[in-house]
Amino acid sequence: MEKINKKSKVFQVIRNGIVFELQSEPEGGYTIVVPSLPGCISYGNTFEQAIEMIKDAMAGWLEVARKEGIPIPEQFESLQLAAI
Repeated sequence: MEKINKKSKVFQVIRNGIVFELQSEPEGGYTIVVPSLPGCISYGNTFEQAIEMIKDAMAGWLEVARKEGIPIPEQFESLQLAAI
């Protein structure tokens, strides 16, 4: 059985001042990370789905941060997630 070596690519997308890092996965789809929110990560089968999925992850991260008193980066204070 021959292994196919698909290199995954990592690229950055900036929307509304927020940096997103997307990595194409060898098996398909994209992992998406928000570097300024440690541990905020999601996955989508397409680029568009990955962007939609990270919105939910960001909302959860911000909710927990507010409850726990974790400092929230300035660009997220007045963020409207629907606008991303």
